Amino acid sequence: MDDLHDSIIRLLEQGVRDRVFPGAVWAIGDADNMLDWGTSGMADPAASSAMRRDTMFDIASLTKIVAVWAVIGSLWEKQQLPLDEPLATYWPEVDGRPLGLVTARQLLTHTAGVPLRANLKALYGTDPSSIRDGVLREALHRPPGEAVEYTDRAALILGFLAEHLTTTPLDQLASERIWEPLGMTRTRFGPLPAHDRARCAPTELDPDTGAHLQGVAHDFSARLLGGVCGIAGVFSDMDDLARFQRHLLNPAPSVGYSDAWVTESLQIHTGDLTPKRGLFWHPAPGNDGTYVHYGFTGTALWISPKQARWAILLTNKLHYSREREPLMTIRNAFRTLAFG
Repeated sequence: MDDLHDSIIRLLEQGVRDRVFPGAVWAIGDADNMLDWGTSGMADPAASSAMRRDTMFDIASLTKIVAVWAVIGSLWEKQQLPLDEPLATYWPEVDGRPLGLVTARQLLTHTAGVPLRANLKALYGTDPSSIRDGVLREALHRPPGEAVEYTDRAALILGFLAEHLTTTPLDQLASERIWEPLGMTRTRFGPLPAHDRARCAPTELDPDTGAHLQGVAHDFSARLLGGVCGIAGVFSDMDDLARFQRHLLNPAPSVGYSDAWVTESLQIHTGDLTPKRGLFWHPAPGNDGTYVHYGFTGTALWISPKQARWAILLTNKLHYSREREPLMTIRNAFRTLAFG
């Protein structure tokens, strides 16, 4: 493990020198333990604050996994949410609307045909109820099941669906059903309180304030909806995410979903369509049985039931740039090291 640790540190320190990201926190583990972890670089270059084990991150689209996917799994386990019935059969609000033809499985595989990412404010205004109604009544982009097209709206809609089925806000659902049972005491939707914001890695420069966003979701849709939505908005740290990852390999009965949901999700559901998708997870490059989900701010989770191993890489690359390729090169190299 010493050689692996040194190789990962060299990889990430090169990323720091190349200004791909200011810094990184990473971990590798199995069903029972964290096998190795480390930090590189700075959390906030302006403040000369180093990355630490307890640095908080805006995990961006990992919200779709640690909140939406997990909560949907808890509803599926309790037979409250059928994956393959049209939404209109159990969600009266979308009955008679185009979205009523779509299934939850199609939303989870990005094959629902709902519109691609769009400016919610321009389309629906700033009132959260108007945004919700607009998203649920929108015409489909294409027929369901025709193509795989990633869209944030899938998670937004599933978050609304979970709230409808439980009459409970998404942040409360995620906390009560997933995070609290797992001991994820520092994971929460933003904006962060002052004591957590101080140890949060800043992301992109906000042109309105002239300062980097810190403890406030980078995703504009999340901010528009008060910080809580299915798209993004969750903040977490390495130890909490390690608890989440360990549970995927060794689910505890006290948490809202079991290994049946994990098994259901970590397989291909898109047939001959490409790119191939599981349920909100997708196969990592290399076809070695590893599944991954990325966050736009520079975060990533990997899980491999085949190897009984998981990995986490947290960066705030958005602090420097939106350029995608340099980080993907490092992510792929990190995965190769972590999983062999």
